[in-house]
Amino acid sequence: MTDDGGEDTMISTTEAKALVNDLFEEEALVIGGLVAVHEMDDDLVWRLMKHLDVIRGKVLRRIEDQAPADGKTPLRRPNLEPHPAIQDFLLSLRRA
Repeated sequence: MTDDGGEDTMISTTEAKALVNDLFEEEALVIGGLVAVHEMDDDLVWRLMKHLDVIRGKVLRRIEDQAPADGKTPLRRPNLEPHPAIQDFLLSLRRA
């Protein structure tokens, strides 16, 4: 697995969901630390956490919606480099 956005970079739906959950867990711990140190309105904390949970649910649903139907093919980061054939064509246009 590489991290340069190339075609070899793949992440499964399960791994993507785990990363999202880990991220939100860390966010909750940061907020929990702030709440422990600073006096905050209880209603504000409940609302904040509810909204974070809604956002987490949306992200997880998007991951699920983009997963292949068979559930076996891993997700792949998009390769943002143009295909060599497209580069060649664009170069030929510029030369003309």
